[in-house]
Parts: sequence; C-alpha cells; structure tokens
Amino acid sequence: MTDQENDQRRPGGERLERGQLYRLAWAVYLVLAVGGVVWIGLRLGAIPLELFVDPATMALDVGLGLGAAALLVGVWALARRTTPAARRLEEELRGLLGPLDTSEVVALALLSGFAEELFFRGAFQGALGWPLATVAFALLHTGPGRAFRIWTLFALVAGLLFAGLVEWRQTLTAAIVAHVGVNLVNLRHLAASEGGDDEETADRPDPGGDVR
Repeated sequence: MTDQENDQRRPGGERLERGQLYRLAWAVYLVLAVGGVVWIGLRLGAIPLELFVDPATMALDVGLGLGAAALLVGVWALARRTTPAARRLEEELRGLLGPLDTSEVVALALLSGFAEELFFRGAFQGALGWPLATVAFALLHTGPGRAFRIWTLFALVAGLLFAGLVEWRQTLTAAIVAHVGVNLVNLRHLAASEGGDDEETADRPDPGGDVR
C-alpha cells in the first residue's frame, strides 16, 4: 500500500497522515485532563476524592455506568445498521486512526473516558451547569464533512446521559465507567474492522472470472 493510499483528504485537499487522529487525540485528552484539574483546583482549592468516587455506593455506580454504556453501544449499533452516515463516519475515523492494537485501544479508551469526564462533567458542569457542558462536549466531537454530524448528535445524546448520571449520583464514577465502556467497544470495533473490507473482497469470487 502506498503512502498516498494511506492518507485521507479533508475537503479542500488538505492531507491527513494515517494515524494522525490517534496522536492528536492523546494530546487533546492530556490537555483536557490537566485543564480539568486546574479548573477544579482554582474553584474549590483542592481536588475532592468524593468527586470521583463514593466508596459506599461504588458498586451501584459502576453497575449504572455499565448499563449506560450498554445502552449507548446499542444505540450506535442500531445507527450503524440503519444509517449510511454512521457507516461512513466509521470509515473516516478508521482511516484517520490507522491500525490500533489491543493495548492502544484500551489505553485510548481509558484516557479519553477519564479526561473528558474530568473536564466536562467534573470541571465544566460543576462550574457552569450541565446544559453548557453538554453542548461543549458535543461540539468537541465534530469534524469536516456531513458524516461527522451524526458523531456530534451521538455525543450530544451521550453527554446528556453522562450529565444526568453525575447530577444524580454526585460523583464521576458512573459517567467515567460508561464513557470508557462506550469508547472501548467502539474503538475495538474500528480496530477489528481495519482491513476487513479488503480481506472480504479478496475472499469473494470475481463475478467476471472463471468458475471452476
């Protein structure tokens, strides 16, 4: 495969190297995590442990997070089956992310879920309320082209659910578990599908060829 085939194009012809989104995501999530810590520290003077976990309700919070993750994974699976835009989005994200091994999938899911919840629900929502935090979270999940609109819409729905969990439980545990779970399943799907179309095409008989 040539370098040109490994590149994706934005509208206007700007080139994106294969895997650039993966490297950019790490930088963005680290900035969000640090920004969240600084914001909470400036507002409260310290980072309270109870913001992250309540030992007395931890089992329930983890269960709620897993349930929310299952719900969102199901919603996206339905969108993938019924909406061409969702399938197109996955193709574009797969191309931008490049091939990911299991350790990269797990690391990115953990970092993204923790950093985004720390910043948007822990810092942003705690200071300015859940409506603004949810809109800002949705706007982070956007990109060039029509296919990315469904990503923004899904992020809005997920953000509302995460915000509701935090408002209800008064801790980030359920939201972090849900967020990590969704990202882990969806990233694993993207990684598992890498090259799958080519393999499927290679195994499929050529309609114009000889049948023996």
